[in-house]
Amino acid sequence: MTTMINNRSEQKRILKFAAVGGIGTVIDFGIFNLLTQLTPLTAVAASVISFSCAVVNNFFLNRSWTFKGSIVRPLHVQMAQFALVSVIGLIIRTPIFATLEKVFTNLAEKFLPGFFLSPVVLAHNLALACAIVVVLIWNFIANRFWTFKDPN
Repeated sequence: MTTMINNRSEQKRILKFAAVGGIGTVIDFGIFNLLTQLTPLTAVAASVISFSCAVVNNFFLNRSWTFKGSIVRPLHVQMAQFALVSVIGLIIRTPIFATLEKVFTNLAEKFLPGFFLSPVVLAHNLALACAIVVVLIWNFIANRFWTFKDPN
């Protein structure tokens, strides 16, 4: 792992992956907030849907930009691998989100009752941000060494 971090091309790849992740995060948060505000879906269900939309976007951006050298591998194989890594990420993310949502809601209701965002909206977004950070680490490592293993 240390060798990977010291490699210049790998550093660029990590930055690109993070940039794609940033775009995916905007998609994730945007869709999540739309769904929780405009539909009767639970926050956990909205989180799963928003995550799925971000994953599709991130797959195509990572394949065509971050790991463009791996484009020679069959699309359906990489998409299936990326989807599996993402599902595992979702399995990691969902209980983190569900647990932190409750904790942050209680804290926000207790300490920030007059905050410009409602305690529930604030808690949802803080929980989602924490879960995304954890899953980002998993996603990069798994996708770099399995899905897009030949990026050069």
